[in-house]
Amino acid sequence: MENTVTTCSGGQPARKLRKARTLFEKNAAPILHLSGMDVTIVKTDYEGQAKKLLELMEHTDVVIVAGGDGTLQEVVTGILRRVDEATFSKIPIGFIPLGQTSSLSQTLFAESGNKVQRITDATLAIVKGETVPLDVLQIKGEKEQPVFAMTGLRWGSFRDAGVKVSKYWYLGPLKTKAAHFFSTLKEWPQTHQAAISYTGPTERPSSEPEEAPQRPSLYRRILRRLAAYWAQPQDASPQEVHPEVWKEVQRSTIELSITTRNRQLDPASTEDFMTICIEPDTLSKGDFIIIGSKKMRDPTLCPAGTEHLQASKCTLRLPQGAGGSFSIDSEDYEAMPVEVTLLPRKLHFFCDPRRREQVLRGPVQERTEPEGPGPAL
Repeated sequence: MENTVTTCSGGQPARKLRKARTLFEKNAAPILHLSGMDVTIVKTDYEGQAKKLLELMEHTDVVIVAGGDGTLQEVVTGILRRVDEATFSKIPIGFIPLGQTSSLSQTLFAESGNKVQRITDATLAIVKGETVPLDVLQIKGEKEQPVFAMTGLRWGSFRDAGVKVSKYWYLGPLKTKAAHFFSTLKEWPQTHQAAISYTGPTERPSSEPEEAPQRPSLYRRILRRLAAYWAQPQDASPQEVHPEVWKEVQRSTIELSITTRNRQLDPASTEDFMTICIEPDTLSKGDFIIIGSKKMRDPTLCPAGTEHLQASKCTLRLPQGAGGSFSIDSEDYEAMPVEVTLLPRKLHFFCDPRRREQVLRGPVQERTEPEGPGPAL
C-alpha cells in the first residue's frame, strides 16, 4: 500500500493521551511498519483536529484510527463531509481501540480482557485485510453541519446520570450507583417529551453480482423488439411512484436512543433500518439505579417495556426550552431538533477474520432487562 494515515487519540487528558500513544507505539506501530506499509502517523492534539485533517487529506489507501469513540466519530465525520465523499468513503478504515470507550471493538475483534491483546488483534486485522460493511447515522440539526455516528444518539436520564459518575470518584466502586441515586433526588419521576416522525425500513439490495446473460442472436433480438412493440398499449400511462409513508408518535420517556445495528449485524436481513428505543418512564427509583449501573457497562441494555421502532429516516422534535444534551457516540452535543438518516453499509472496517466469521453467522439477540421490583427507596 502506498500510504497509510494513522490518527492517534486526541481531546483526552494529557496523562491518558500519553498512555494511549505509548500503547500504540509499542504494540501497533511495529506491526504496521513490518507489514511493508508506508505509514504516516499524525498525532492529534486537540478536539476537532482529526475532523479537519480528514476533510483535507489526499492520496491514501487506508485510514487507521487509533483512539476511542470520539476520535473515530471525528474521522468518520471528516470523511463524510468531503466533497468527494462518494469515492473517499470507499477507502477501508482500521480501528485500533485506545480510548476509554471503544464501542465497535466487540463487533470487529474477538473478546479479550487484555488491552494489549486487543490492540495487537486490531492491528493484525488491518494487515490481514478482511473487512465488514457498517452502517452510519447522519445527524443534522436545523443550522449546523451534519455529524456522523457509528453507534448512535442517546438522550435522557440514564445518559445524564452517567456523565456525572466521574464527579464521585472518591466513592470508589460506589460512584456509579451514587451518581444515579443523587439524580433521583433532584427530580422524580424524570420524563422527557418528544415527537418522532419516521419512515420504515428500506429493502436491502442484493449483494450478489448478477451474471450477465448470453447475448441472443440478431434475429432473435429483432423478433423480441417487434413483439414488445406490438404488445405495448399505445396509451400506457407512466408507472406510479409510491411516496414514502411517514408515521408520527409522541412519547414520554425516561430515555430515548437512535442506534445502528453495528453491534448486532445481520447479513441475512432483507431490510436496512436503525432502531429507535423509547424506554418507559414508569421505572421506580430502585430500578433506575440498578439499570443505570448496568447501562454504564452495556449502553444497549433496555428496560422491560421498551418500545422499539424500525426506521430508515426520522426527525426528533423536542419541546421548546427542553435543554439538556445528546450523547452521540459518547460525545456531548447540545440537544436540539434533529433529522437522522441511515446510511446503510456506508463504510468498510477491517475486522479480525475470527470475529468476522462469528458476525456473519447471525445477529446477537438484543438484551432486555427483565421485569422485577427494585429496592424501595
